[in-house]
Amino acid sequence: MSRYQILNNIDHRALRVRQERSAELGDNQWFTATFPGEFRNLQRHYPIVWSKNQETGIFQAVALLGFREGENLFLGEQGWEAGYIPLNIMRAPFLIGYQEQSEGGVSRRESVVSIDTESPRVSESEGEPVFLEHGGNTEYLEQINSILQLLAQGFERNQGFHDTLIGMDLLESFVLDVQLDDGSEHRMSGFYTIKEESLRGLTGDDLVVLNNNGFLEPIYMAIASMSNLPDLIERKNRRVATMGSDAEY
Repeated sequence: MSRYQILNNIDHRALRVRQERSAELGDNQWFTATFPGEFRNLQRHYPIVWSKNQETGIFQAVALLGFREGENLFLGEQGWEAGYIPLNIMRAPFLIGYQEQSEGGVSRRESVVSIDTESPRVSESEGEPVFLEHGGNTEYLEQINSILQLLAQGFERNQGFHDTLIGMDLLESFVLDVQLDDGSEHRMSGFYTIKEESLRGLTGDDLVVLNNNGFLEPIYMAIASMSNLPDLIERKNRRVATMGSDAEY
């Protein structure tokens, strides 16, 4: 169970964070949240699709890492097998939280860096130190701060991006049926992708709106990313062939 605390150089002065990539350290996620500004880096390795919160109806872009819960096909014996690791994976076990601050009688929310002290990545003997000996931030923590800021800014823009996609009828649900080399069949459903038919039918004014908001490029990046599905299937075939269908790293 996660237990987040606001990070500080007194209570957490001795903390270190392990950098290896494995299922035991929490990397066995079959998809991870992302945002349009990251699509260019992601599309070289991962299919980019959308999930929908059934309670709120809110869409979230995600990078696919596997085909079922607990399966990350990019984890191998030597760690992460891709040239780019999604930022939402890299930031763990840190998270941006918020606390109320009062200034001149006015209350405002202020962002703070939190750390999951129950994460298997957190240690006092292994990994990268979070703070310097005399309390300053290490280079590692500065890198994490940069990642958290990118994520916060990216996710803040998500709603406008997704509202535009929905308003222009540019998202559609899809089902992927996969037959593996061993004869087993798998169906993946519940995700959405770019509706290319609607994209081709947009007027010039609509395209200008997408381009002026910086949305046109990530749309095409997401479309291009779907060419990674055959590679994901091949990774699944190799995993089943070498370690069985329930294998995890």
